[in-house]
Amino acid sequence: MISALALSPSLDVTYVVEALEGIQRPLSTHRVAGGKALNAARAASALGARVSAVAVLGGGAGQDVAAGARADGVDLHVVPGEPTRSCVSVFAQDTGRLTEIYERAVPVSVSAAAAAVDAAVRLAASRPGWWLVSGGLPASAPAGLLADVVGRLRDAGARVAVDSHGAALRGAVEARPDLVKVNRAEALELVGGGEEQAAPELLAAVHERTGGLVVITDGAAGAWGTDGERVLRATLTGHTGGFPVGSGDSFLGGLLVALDGGSDLAGALSLATAAGTANAQVPGAAILDPALTRTLTSQVEITASPGSPRRT
Repeated sequence: MISALALSPSLDVTYVVEALEGIQRPLSTHRVAGGKALNAARAASALGARVSAVAVLGGGAGQDVAAGARADGVDLHVVPGEPTRSCVSVFAQDTGRLTEIYERAVPVSVSAAAAAVDAAVRLAASRPGWWLVSGGLPASAPAGLLADVVGRLRDAGARVAVDSHGAALRGAVEARPDLVKVNRAEALELVGGGEEQAAPELLAAVHERTGGLVVITDGAAGAWGTDGERVLRATLTGHTGGFPVGSGDSFLGGLLVALDGGSDLAGALSLATAAGTANAQVPGAAILDPALTRTLTSQVEITASPGSPRRT
């Protein structure tokens, strides 16, 4: 079972237009229950997992997010909050370029944050499985909130995955989550490394802080992962896609679906890479074709880095 705590959700809207100028009538419009945590939850649901989420939502956009998440198979528990933000992506067909306009995370009161965390912990006690906490935190979030979330969920018997950045990520890793999934820039920020630092070194530095699984994504260069015993790299060539919004979240959703199903690190990296790539093929975050994902999974190449115990 996979569950998510969404403290900064959003109504994600993607417009496909002919050109990014003047008055445009969208060729297509795609609205989804977004924010990184709900995107990952929806991707996991699309891949067949049983998924629940606790989200702080408010206003008309919040109602749309709740309806969209439930329509996508997420068992959603709503904590009332301030009006939910919107994030807009515009894809211009004439240039193939994507413009993204993201509102900042809506302030979450101390009482709403506490209610959301308490709800997640109660739910984790009855269905532990994997819990994901993804995205940045609102500026209003109490210091140490993410570390407290990780600790309390683990005490409730859950395995916890974190995908965040900055101070929130630094606090979370101190609580030793079971999985840290970050991109290269976020990993460098966490460990204070230089741009030239090799991925295996970054993995080792993050793993030293957490003791759990570590996965670092690096765009077209693929993804790296370690379980402390081996370092693996996942690559998928020949596939790009013009809609990358939500690919990182879909990657995390696929990663947890595989791990929750008993896959090893190699299998999890394969499904995650395929899910992220499938997401990029169509507009709308975390909208992916399960059949295409399965096809792409078989095409992912997993290699062990030099010096790691074995080659997959």
